[in-house]
Amino acid sequence: MVKRTRKEAARLDEAARAGWLYYCAGNTQDEIATKLGVSRPTAQRLVSAAVSEGLVKVRLDHPIARCMELGKAICETYGIANCDVVPTDPAAPEAMFGMAQAAANYLERALQSPEPKIIALGTGRAMRAMVDETGRIDAQHHKIVSLVGTIAHDGAASFYDAVTDLADRTRAPHYPLPIPVIVADPQRRQRMQQQPPMDNILRLAREADIRFIGVGHLGDDAPLLIDGFISQDELTSLRNSGGIGEVISWSFDQDGNILDHPVNHCVTSAPALQPATNTIAVAKGAKKVAAIRGAMRGKLISTLITDEATAESLLR
Repeated sequence: MVKRTRKEAARLDEAARAGWLYYCAGNTQDEIATKLGVSRPTAQRLVSAAVSEGLVKVRLDHPIARCMELGKAICETYGIANCDVVPTDPAAPEAMFGMAQAAANYLERALQSPEPKIIALGTGRAMRAMVDETGRIDAQHHKIVSLVGTIAHDGAASFYDAVTDLADRTRAPHYPLPIPVIVADPQRRQRMQQQPPMDNILRLAREADIRFIGVGHLGDDAPLLIDGFISQDELTSLRNSGGIGEVISWSFDQDGNILDHPVNHCVTSAPALQPATNTIAVAKGAKKVAAIRGAMRGKLISTLITDEATAESLLR
């Protein structure tokens, strides 16, 4: 088997997507260009490449075909704009590699835009993995903004903060949010958010052109609990109030409604927009299925990047 470079593999994946959209889903080249975020001539070249590379026969001869069928079904079922599904590696079901590459493609497209953009990021393992897969791009005309506080209660920097790493790769000015994720009371949150420079950073976050976030669950090993942001009693209370997941630390129920709960009253993150536009969630895993489903139902995300096993669970 010929080993391909990351760039060659990404090109082949794009050709496979274009081939599936054209030959299987019946999209025009203009529609393909819009969905893939490329020009019409590029879409035409990708469709041609799908043929020349031998991907298109009677059916699309590429493992991504099944993934695209799942993605289309999720969009139709949950009413989101886009869903990218990557194959699940049976030998490493928890690996982030394929999803990180898919998310990095979205991020690189945004970074390569000639128009200045505000690009906002949440935190977590998925965000770090995405940035690790992003190439070095001179993008000084953009702004990189954090959607979530970047320090813990004791002042320690968040291990999963990806904003600084992305800024290092792009030379873009970056705006980390230098406050704890959750504070002791709503009054303290209000005082913190109204002080400069936090007020400016939160304004930029609200005005972001594109957002990248993870989706957290509220199970026994919920990230908010493991990372020390909430107590066991608070986690239990959130669950008793119907909480099943969180995005950028905002807890929500099975229908994606942000909970009216004391914990949420103390969250310092940028608002969770409903309905979300250009909000890309990178998430997978059996523990997160209910949370991902709720986030889509509540229109907390507009695009989902997940893996095949999770997609199948979401459609059951």
